[in-house]
Amino acid sequence: MRIAMIGTGYVGLVSGACFAEFGVEVTCVDKAAEKIAMLEQGRIPIYEPGLEDLVARHRAAGRLRFSTELGPAIDGADAVFIAVGTPSRRGDGHADLSYVFAAAEEIARNLRHPALVVTKSTVPVGTGRRLARLFRRLRPDLAIDVASNPEFLREGSAIEDFMRPDRVICGVETEEARATLAALYRPLNLIETPILFTTIETAELIKYATNCFLAMKITFINELADLCEVVGADVQQVARGIGLDGRIGRKFLHAGPGYGGSCFPKDTVALLRTAEAHGVALRLIDTVVQVNEARKRRMVKKIVDAMGGEVAGRRIAVLGVTFKPNTDDMRESPSLVIVPALQAEGAEIRVFDPEGRREGEKLLPGVVWCGDPYEALTGADAVVVLTEWNVFRGLDLERARALVRRPVLVDLRNVFDPERAIRAGFAYTGVGRGAVSAHRPEPRAATGDER
Repeated sequence: MRIAMIGTGYVGLVSGACFAEFGVEVTCVDKAAEKIAMLEQGRIPIYEPGLEDLVARHRAAGRLRFSTELGPAIDGADAVFIAVGTPSRRGDGHADLSYVFAAAEEIARNLRHPALVVTKSTVPVGTGRRLARLFRRLRPDLAIDVASNPEFLREGSAIEDFMRPDRVICGVETEEARATLAALYRPLNLIETPILFTTIETAELIKYATNCFLAMKITFINELADLCEVVGADVQQVARGIGLDGRIGRKFLHAGPGYGGSCFPKDTVALLRTAEAHGVALRLIDTVVQVNEARKRRMVKKIVDAMGGEVAGRRIAVLGVTFKPNTDDMRESPSLVIVPALQAEGAEIRVFDPEGRREGEKLLPGVVWCGDPYEALTGADAVVVLTEWNVFRGLDLERARALVRRPVLVDLRNVFDPERAIRAGFAYTGVGRGAVSAHRPEPRAATGDER
């Protein structure tokens, strides 16, 4: 089979490479000539574990190609996937569909045969219906089917999520569309992956409902963490206790500084705007959005309080700035609220992130970037963990204690064992760990090269 994937961002590039792994001939198309040039040279514009090797293997096999020319890419294709961005529209939070419809119009101009056009971009309910009307208007001479095939890829685990998904959702209207998508995903039959065929509107809503429910789980455990701190409970044990209930599940019950990334922030707001447009109130999701924004600001206060209420002139080592580990994605990361707020209070910020520097240098002006965690810790008055990269879990806390000026550890991802941190000499503050009574060691004398 042959497909074209319009857009070589996160979704398009990963999906294209994974379809090539299924044996499909894939051409990924993007208007950004510099991005296509990078990909043709074997350089990957995003960080995703395993993606570079996957792309290289299928480029060498001839199953994965890259182009700036849409016409030749869609000529003879069994399906054309739209995988362009749908960012929040400035000012109102609606999904910006301009890239989707620009791609659709170009597809309509260049198609020479009946085809299936599939939206993989996250689009509001009703978008597929609008696309079908557009194709009928622009190309009444061609039978162009429209389908919805939303993605459920977690950054950092995207290849595994595509190759071994919980389910595949396909919104279709015709038997031809159903047959084409069933054939493309046939390799997943070997692992008995559920493939759910629905209406287009249902598939579109499943995507938003999924992300909003997961955002709600994160927000739920974050609010419980605040209660744990007051009553002396441990939120990690609470999360384990409720997560073992099969009706609830253990995933997305990790307390922290709030959700971020490319999906949850924009999709929660976009679903709210869709509901408003149809006269429906989604009060739970509205509250989730508000609580999550307040959460990030609350973490600033937690850091300031752990430092005795004063951060002006103090050096703070920040470990991790991406919104989650195993990605270089900074979009809506809690660090983009927390770090500037600490800078505004007069703090000097030193940062280490294994993959976040390239984007972080553009988004976090005024911070000092370090080559490893220990460089960031040297002379620090506090250590703040914002992203739970595995490299931080193995941090030598005794060495860290010897490097810092003041042994204050604010662990906003609960990476460290509190008792071990205390034994190493740190005053430990976690999230929702109310049972921990950390002592407050005296600061060691600063040496001349620390400031």
